[in-house]
Amino acid sequence: MARKAKKQSSGGAPSWMATYSDLMSLLLTFFILLFSMSAVSEERFKAVADSLRVALAGSSNDSILEDSGQSISDLNTTELEDMEEVNPEDAIVAETEPQSNVIPEEVQQLYETANEYLEENGIQSDLTISRDAEGVYIDIQESILFTSGSAEITSSGEETLGSLSGLFELFDNEIVVEGYTDNVPMRSSQFPSNWELSTGRAVSVLRYLSEERGVAPGRLSAKGYGEHSPIVPNDSPENRALNRRVNITIMHESREEVESGG
Repeated sequence: MARKAKKQSSGGAPSWMATYSDLMSLLLTFFILLFSMSAVSEERFKAVADSLRVALAGSSNDSILEDSGQSISDLNTTELEDMEEVNPEDAIVAETEPQSNVIPEEVQQLYETANEYLEENGIQSDLTISRDAEGVYIDIQESILFTSGSAEITSSGEETLGSLSGLFELFDNEIVVEGYTDNVPMRSSQFPSNWELSTGRAVSVLRYLSEERGVAPGRLSAKGYGEHSPIVPNDSPENRALNRRVNITIMHESREEVESGG
């Protein structure tokens, strides 16, 4: 009597385990990708994208992503910049950053004191006063200080500067005298151009304040801008007259001294 052959069982895991393992690997890769994108970093994103590409496409060039022929690693990561978290410290710095057009309290007090002084001495109508973060500005028209083409102070100019000198005694701030002209060419033996004329007028005012009115020379400096800093276009006689002026600036902060040999 023939014996029945024993049914031999195959070794190893069932065939469905291979599919199940692949599915778990893909799910794990997917969740790793989601976790890495919660805090976007370009380098980390590329690394995870490359790993996912290898998991989906293998080592060959074939890919299951056939929509546009691009792999995940080819994505433009700069499009994700809007997803990055804003640094709270950067936001605080932006909110507390000082504005350049804010008038310091010291300048405002200086401006109010100067306004009151001009009113009390009856010279406010002859001058224009303004201020910004750097200091207080007093504009004096050329017709009050000089004759046309000259840097010699007139008697009316001396009277105006004499009245102003009392204001300068109320503070110890530095004073900058600035000369300006219109764009009409200046050609003379004394002033070959508007540069020399504007500078000469500023120096004349400086010397008068120092030598005749006793303002400390260390507080004074002079600048000449010629025709190159008009306050209005030089397109009419009235506008050119406004551009011919001397500006006296009461500075808010002192100049920085430069060490010799620096």
